[in-house]
Amino acid sequence: MDLKVIVIFALMAVVIHAPVSNAKPISLVERCWCRSTVNTVPQRSIRELKFLHTPNCPFQVIAKLKNHKEVCINPETKWLQQYLRNAMNKMKKAQQQS
Repeated sequence: MDLKVIVIFALMAVVIHAPVSNAKPISLVERCWCRSTVNTVPQRSIRELKFLHTPNCPFQVIAKLKNHKEVCINPETKWLQQYLRNAMNKMKKAQQQS
């Protein structure tokens, strides 16, 4: 057999048996989670807050609600700013006591 034919069959075998990548295209990976935000969310309905900071997106705050919905909260909201200040103060006090 000709060497070129053997090389072509070897390459085809590698391509056919190569694992399929589950990676997402860059355009999907770097897309911001929050496209719009809300200013008013009843604080009692929030179950969990998630903070995201990705390179190409502004600071994002996602609230998981007790009804299992997720909403993006405007990070400039006054009550959220106060919540973050209180959390930072608690962390500073805990570090000083350690």
